[in-house]
This record gives sequence, structure tokens and C-alpha cells, in this order.
Amino acid sequence: MTVLPVIMMRRRHFAYAAAALAVAPEARADSTTESTFDRIRRTRVLRVGAVDGQAPYCVRDLASGEWRGFIPAFGRDLAEALDAKTEFVDSNWGNAVLDLQASKVDIFFGLNPTPQRALAIDFTHPLFNNLFTLIARPDFRPATWDALNDPSIRIALEIGTSYDQVISETCPRATFLRLKSNNDATLAVQAGKADCQVLVALLALSVLKRNPAIGTLVVPKPLFTATTNAGLRREPDKTWRDFVDNWIDWNRSLGRMRRMVIDSLSLVGITEADIPPEINF
Repeated sequence: MTVLPVIMMRRRHFAYAAAALAVAPEARADSTTESTFDRIRRTRVLRVGAVDGQAPYCVRDLASGEWRGFIPAFGRDLAEALDAKTEFVDSNWGNAVLDLQASKVDIFFGLNPTPQRALAIDFTHPLFNNLFTLIARPDFRPATWDALNDPSIRIALEIGTSYDQVISETCPRATFLRLKSNNDATLAVQAGKADCQVLVALLALSVLKRNPAIGTLVVPKPLFTATTNAGLRREPDKTWRDFVDNWIDWNRSLGRMRRMVIDSLSLVGITEADIPPEINF
């Protein structure tokens, strides 16, 4: 099958799906709150949570104001399937759950479905798989996660992230520097205040590509692979979640989710050949 028929088929597929799911408002007269799906279909606007300065995830071009990265790519593709336009809403990883609960955004891509988060919001099917890695100072190369479980080891990380929760349980005896942002954690390693920073592979690759002098990429054993999903506001009507799951499954089956991630790595000068074999999307 050539590319053009696949794209045309994909657009027809979602056009039919959206039409089938677009139940008239009067059919839901028993609900006092408009569902996310109904609001998007009514306004033709999809609001996507965006975290600036997180290439290849998400970054805003200073000159044009355009959002770039695979999160904006996901958002625009999903909006196209809904015949809607995309509105990017400034946020951060720590506020993702709150912004969804407050209905400031309709979807927040790039979240790990931790049990704590799942108590508050819904999650979609996985967008892709990601790997927990370390940005380690040049002379520090721990082979295992257990090697970090020592009070003398200083681990920097962004507070409230999924790896904060996972590594805190895995290495409870380590000394943690919980900082406001990933950038602050990277600076702690660079300044010698931390031995390493825990970061998902995609972000770690981009940090070291920009500044190799910070340290080295270390992938401790055993491999901690986490799914990267999208978060949604929890609501009784599951039409929105079902539609996004359908969109994800369709695009993953075509390899398009992986391709959007790989293409976004060019924002930080990374090619597919630069990705270590342990990192598999």
C-alpha cells in the first residue's frame, strides 16, 4: 500500500469514528456537565498541555511562538482526526494532573501512569515505551540501580515526576536532591552537587547532545521501562478516552507514533543512529 492511500484511509477512518461518536447533546440530557468529547466537537478546539523547554517532547520557538516536538505533533494529528484546531496550554509536569482535573486542558501527553496519578485521572493506551536512565558525572558509572542505594550517592531529579516515585522506592537509602525542574537537576550534576540525575532516555539523550561535558549516559540494570501515555480528566462519559485509545492504536499499528518521536529528535540534533540499542520505543 502506498503512503497516500494509507493517509486517506486514516482520515476516513477517524471521520467515520468521530461521526459515530458525536452523540447529540439532547441524548445526554441527564448529564449536568458537558463531556470533554462533546465540548471539543462543539468548539472544534483541542486543548493540549505543553511544557516548554523539554525538547524533543515539547519546546516553543522563541521567534515564531510555534510549538514543536512530538507532543505538539501528537496534538495536531489528534486534532486533525477530530476536525478541530489545536490550542497549546502552558503547563509543567508537576501541574499536569491538576490542570486536567480543573479542565484547563483536554489531554496531557507524555505522562507515566503511576498508581498515584491513576487515583486522580484516567490514562490512555501507551503512546510508546521509554526507559529510565542516568546522566552521571564523568567518573561515575553504576552498573545497577542497587549500586545507587547508598547514603553517599547523591541523586538529583525533578520533584513529583514518575522517576521520583520509582527511584525513591528502588533506592530508599540514597541521598535525594529533589529540585523544581529537570534543568535544575542537570545543573546540580554539572556543578558537582549530585553524582547523577535520573531522567527518561529521550530527555537524557537531548541534554548530553547539547552539552557532552556534563557527563555520560548510563543505563543501569535491570532495565526500568515505563510506558508513556496521555492523561485525561476523569469523567463518567468515557467517549473521549475511547476515541483517543482508538487513535493511538491505529497510529501505533502504522508505526506513526514511533516516527513522530524519531522525527522530533532532530530538534536536539539526534538521529536514529544515535539511539543506544537498549532504548527501544
